[in-house]
Amino acid sequence: MAKAEISWKRTTDEGEKIQVYARHIGREWLFYHRSKRFDQWQQVAEPPLEDWMLLLDAVQRYITRRRYQPADEADIRRMIKERFPDADV
Repeated sequence: MAKAEISWKRTTDEGEKIQVYARHIGREWLFYHRSKRFDQWQQVAEPPLEDWMLLLDAVQRYITRRRYQPADEADIRRMIKERFPDADV
């Protein structure tokens, strides 16, 4: 994966394990997911709050490694607040 991509695995509410990755393009983050290793990646139009929080956590860890800037963390926090006003970020 490219430098502007972050990936993780999670379990859906139905108990299905999925792979998720987020790609940073310009000022936007695009989310993709798939169920199995050889399935095609599907873009997620409206990613759930859980994915946004996992992305925020990953970016916070990468800031200490100088892979992302603190401004990137602030941008993600702003995007979360816009999409999920009740979220505690």
